[in-house]
Amino acid sequence: MMSKAERTKTKSAREKIREQQAQARLRDRRRRIATYATAGVVAVAAVGLGWWYAASTSQSEVAGGALASVTVQPDGSVVMANQGVTAPVVDIYEDFQCPACKELERVSGQTFKNLAAEGKAKVVYHPITIFSQEPTKSNSVRAGSAARCVADGKQWLAFHDLLYQNQPSETEAGFTADQLKNWGKQAGVTAPDFDQCVTTQKHADAQLSYSKKIIDAQKIDHTPTVKLNGKEIDNPVLFSPQDLRDAITKAAK
Repeated sequence: MMSKAERTKTKSAREKIREQQAQARLRDRRRRIATYATAGVVAVAAVGLGWWYAASTSQSEVAGGALASVTVQPDGSVVMANQGVTAPVVDIYEDFQCPACKELERVSGQTFKNLAAEGKAKVVYHPITIFSQEPTKSNSVRAGSAARCVADGKQWLAFHDLLYQNQPSETEAGFTADQLKNWGKQAGVTAPDFDQCVTTQKHADAQLSYSKKIIDAQKIDHTPTVKLNGKEIDNPVLFSPQDLRDAITKAAK
């Protein structure tokens, strides 16, 4: 049987452990976790006062009005630009399963839309599958294949946004056929063959083939990767809407 002093010592030790755990959780919240999708792995980097902090404190833009024209290309990429706008070109290489891509969409997605609508940029989305491990690879392929089932540009963009809003954990199977079909309806997709296209993963092979082509040609080793006129935009700029706007509008002059 423990003495009173021993019980007090044990209680003190437990309290110390709880305090340490609470402090660790607080540090994690403050530092945040930046998750990159890389070829074959999910690399998790704790970021202190770097770009992730900037992203968490930067003010996202609000919708400025009507969208620019959105056109789905034969290869699966999607162009968002006003008629006649050909430069500067902003290429967004993204994976629907990538948590950092979801954060980019949350923080800076509206900036891309606004700049295209203002005629200040030609934005090109490149949905790829960068993961090679499961379940992230299959999740990504299902989402990418389903996006390829949407031929209407505005419907595609709405579906794109819903995929990020409903992104599953990278540790579990997600983006199920039923979910994708439901989000398609929410995005306004009315094509009669959409459900079958999603269920059969009609474009899965095309998604994988395009991904390999883009990853090899553009030397993509992480998502999101965003390039302005062929040069990658650094994360501190990419995740700061005002800095991003400034960089793109400067390139437009």
